[in-house]
Amino acid sequence: MRELSLHILDIAQNSIAAKASLVQIRINEQPESDLLTISVTDDGCGMDPELLKHAADPFTTTRSTRKVGLGIPLLEAGAARAGGGISVTSEVGKGTKIEATYQLNHIDRAPLGDVAETVATLVFSNPEGPDFLFSYRVGDREYDFDTREVKKALGGLPLSLPEVMAWARDNLKEGIQELHGGA
Repeated sequence: MRELSLHILDIAQNSIAAKASLVQIRINEQPESDLLTISVTDDGCGMDPELLKHAADPFTTTRSTRKVGLGIPLLEAGAARAGGGISVTSEVGKGTKIEATYQLNHIDRAPLGDVAETVATLVFSNPEGPDFLFSYRVGDREYDFDTREVKKALGGLPLSLPEVMAWARDNLKEGIQELHGGA
C-alpha cells in the first residue's frame, strides 16, 4: 500500500468485520524522538492464541472469499522498512489492538496520505456500524473526533445527512491541518 492511511482503512475494516462496537484509531507523531505510531484498537470478537500467533502470515486469514490476508504482513513490512515494527495483541471476546511504529523521518516511510478522508470514509460507509474515536497527536497537541459525541450533539439525527457529512469532513481536515501549524 502506498499510503499509511490505506493500512488504517484495511485494519479498521477488519475491526468492523469482527463486529466491534468501538474502533479507536490513534496517530501519534513525536518529531523530537523521530517516532510515528499508528494504532487501531477494537472491542470486536478478538483472535484466539493460535490465530494470533499466525496473524502476520499472509496465508492466514479468516475470510472465506480468498485464501490470503495481506493487511498485517504488508503493514509489518512497511514498518520494518522504515525502522519500526508492529505488535498485535488480541483476546477472544475482548478485541484486538494493532500498533505500528515508524521512524518518522525515515526515507522509506510511506506517506501518511489523506487520513481525514480515510476516517470520513469509515464513518460514513458504516452509518449503522461501530462508533469511531479518532485521535491524532503531534508533539503535545492533540485533535480528537468521536462519533459518540457527534451523535449526541445531533440528538438522533443520522450521521448520513449531507450537511453532517460535509461538516465532519471539514472538521477532520481542519483539525489535522491545525496540528501541523495550519499547513
